[in-house]
Amino acid sequence: MSRPFSQRLLCWFDQHGRKHLPWQNPITPYRVWISEIMLQQTQVETVIPYFERFMQRFPRLPDLASAPIDEVLHHWTGLGYYARARNLHKCAQIIAAEYAGEFPADVEAIAQLPGIGRSTAAAITSIAFEQPTAILDGNVKRVLARHSAIPGWPGQPKVADKLWRIAEGHMPKKRCRDYTQAIMDLGATVCTRTRPKCALCPVAEDCIALAEDNPTAYPGKKPSKDKPVKSAYFLLLQAPNGDILLERRPPSGIWGGLWCLPEVPIEQSLETHLPAYGQIRDTEHWEGWRHTFSHYHLDIQPVLVKLAKRPAGIMEEGRHLWYNVRQPASIGLAAPVKTLLQKLLHPRQANLL
Repeated sequence: MSRPFSQRLLCWFDQHGRKHLPWQNPITPYRVWISEIMLQQTQVETVIPYFERFMQRFPRLPDLASAPIDEVLHHWTGLGYYARARNLHKCAQIIAAEYAGEFPADVEAIAQLPGIGRSTAAAITSIAFEQPTAILDGNVKRVLARHSAIPGWPGQPKVADKLWRIAEGHMPKKRCRDYTQAIMDLGATVCTRTRPKCALCPVAEDCIALAEDNPTAYPGKKPSKDKPVKSAYFLLLQAPNGDILLERRPPSGIWGGLWCLPEVPIEQSLETHLPAYGQIRDTEHWEGWRHTFSHYHLDIQPVLVKLAKRPAGIMEEGRHLWYNVRQPASIGLAAPVKTLLQKLLHPRQANLL
């Protein structure tokens, strides 16, 4: 009889696992938490430089809790899914106030904190506190769905429940940290979404999907829907000294809390909106592009609007600011806005595609 799933995986991890990622040296609850949130829907290679800059600025939880939200969003700019950053900030403030700045070790208490679900809470307790709490992130879902040939999309409750039971059944009582890292590494480096390296897999001998010779059939795909398309003008309203007018987005929703350019729906006439900003010296229509969110496409049409003077009467405290592109403030910018501001400063270097 073959060795248990967890034992085979741990032996593989000892030889092939990733042990030198920034958040692994040193391992603390705070660093594990930050990395787990950043890694949600984001590749390791993308996360590493963001994590390192974040740790330089916010090395401890109290540093994050006391920081202005604008600075937190500034260090998140480009990572996307900005609700993660807002929830990090809220979570840090709750832990500072209710847990004296010490991360709780109880998985159920952690799961109740903003932005932390069941799997992320389990990752924190298993990696940071060596508790036998099974995780079920995207990589683990793929490994387990293939190994046990669980049909269906894991976003469906019945499928997820089956995978949770399997995950908990495989979770060992010892070396919890290494096992959790091992199963994530296996999904990321061997049991990949396309072209899985089954010959290198330590649990291939009893993988049902491999026996069926169809591992990529699992897990089932999310039912597809055509994404709607929205279109908008992005107005680069430029004062005579070169400053650009920015607006803060509402706290929730797309780009919540970030600073953006004023938008005008493409179906509306610019001529009816521009007079609100006073006398216009000139306008330039730049090449547009498509920015894709998880649930819709946004076709962006940038327009540089050169103003004769700064308009009076439109500035609302806390909601508007004049942004100096040559001495940029440390604020959170939506990624397309950052791209456009860079194009304004370096017209030949910016790549909008």
